[in-house]
Amino acid sequence: MTLLMGAFSMGIILSFLALGVYISFRIFNFPDITADGSFAAGGAVAATLIAAGISPLIATVAGILVGMLAGAITGIIHTKFKINGLLSGILVMTAFYSINLHVMGKSNIPLISCATLTTYAEKAASVLFMGRETVEIFGRECYTGDIGVLAAGLLFAALAAILLYWYFRTNLGSAMRATGDNPQMILALGVNTGNMIIIGLAISNGLIGLSGALLAQYQGFADVQMGIGMVVWGLASVIIGEALTGQNSGLGFTITGAIMGSVLFRLLVALALRWGLNPNDLKLITAAFVFIALISPELIKKIKKRNTFPSMSRT
Repeated sequence: MTLLMGAFSMGIILSFLALGVYISFRIFNFPDITADGSFAAGGAVAATLIAAGISPLIATVAGILVGMLAGAITGIIHTKFKINGLLSGILVMTAFYSINLHVMGKSNIPLISCATLTTYAEKAASVLFMGRETVEIFGRECYTGDIGVLAAGLLFAALAAILLYWYFRTNLGSAMRATGDNPQMILALGVNTGNMIIIGLAISNGLIGLSGALLAQYQGFADVQMGIGMVVWGLASVIIGEALTGQNSGLGFTITGAIMGSVLFRLLVALALRWGLNPNDLKLITAAFVFIALISPELIKKIKKRNTFPSMSRT
């Protein structure tokens, strides 16, 4: 049960990463590789501030802001200097590796002895369950601290989903969605698409920075390489979410699907590790899964066409 609760908690924490990737890849159709840098930056800044005695809440907000800064820089490089979007993200991601090292002062910062949002959630659960360390759920014993962390994560994820749904239904949010769907049309209406992309990427990487800050506090340390491959992880979560809700479903369903996809993907990874998957192969398996998920819709269309044409020729 501990493994299951841990997988759920990790999936919820990484759901903010999935939401950020959903904004850049699905709403703006922007191949933003900044995510690898902004994820590590969020964790690095939060861990550094917490280790220095700053409030975990303030440190988490700082992680969000540094993620937004990374996304805004990518947007500015792309829109103002007319550099390819993919290359813009790679430039910022590469630069932030060195920046994160300077912020941390070393490659790893432990937080085991520091108060974090995770410890706050565990203490709140301990008070709620009147000091009990374990409770029985579905016949299995669970640590109350794990329940507290999961409940806090669910609350944050639900709040983020509601705020995103509300924001993208405002005039500014609708303009952002239109920028991704039909930039020529929205440009003809007098909207500055460059500013929309900059703001959108800032929001996207702010969520990714939040995910990095929360993960650092959950796992008890921040590492300069913790962001490697995270953009692929987020994309895998988005793809799973689309499979659950459908690609043509409404905004609310796609946002919820990204969160569900993150949790489900983490559960699948936990089960694979439990069944003997070599942890060194995890990134390889993730990349292979995303590749298959990306090419499968086109393959399905081709198979359907091949099955349709023979039946038409027979008639």
